Amino acid sequence: MYTKILFGLLLMCFLAHGQAFSQIVDASSARQDTSKKVIKKEPVVKDSARLAIEAMPRRAALNSALLPGLGQITNKRWWKVPLVYGGFVGIGLVFEFNQRYYKVFLKEAQFRQENPGKTQNPLYARFTTEGIISIKDSYRRNRDLSVLGGLGFYAINVIDAYVDAKFFRFDISDDLSVKVSPSLNQGPIHASGVSPVLGVKLKIVL
Repeated sequence: MYTKILFGLLLMCFLAHGQAFSQIVDASSARQDTSKKVIKKEPVVKDSARLAIEAMPRRAALNSALLPGLGQITNKRWWKVPLVYGGFVGIGLVFEFNQRYYKVFLKEAQFRQENPGKTQNPLYARFTTEGIISIKDSYRRNRDLSVLGGLGFYAINVIDAYVDAKFFRFDISDDLSVKVSPSLNQGPIHASGVSPVLGVKLKIVL
């Protein structure tokens, strides 16, 4: 009799333990399933005004690439247009000056090589043939550098239009202000309570 009762109690404990273990396994698997779920982020919706502002740098850079100064006009920076074309005119004058004298000294060097001991232009009679060739090479080098300078200035024109449109929404003015105002701070805590402390608040607006 007692053996049957003891066996029954052991069977009930075993069944209860197995049911509790299955519940723990189900709970852990449920937590794993929930952890595997990927939270989908909702796409950011941009209105037409924001899209237009974001397209401004690309449009300004493209305009300046097509026609120097047009991107500055797009950004409403009219005062930069004379600087752009003034820079191109200056580089063009440097190129023309070096190209003109390069041709002059090139002809002189070619004439002396074809006619040894003779000079085509009396102004250069005091120069040796090696000196004429050296001067000719110097003008050619300066001419080539002016071409590179023109390409660099063209790139600066495009970059300036892009950056200017990029910082269209930012305040980059030199308006700096300092505000000084009194403040009431919390002092050290004593046995009697909190004692207020008078102070000064300094605020710099950039």
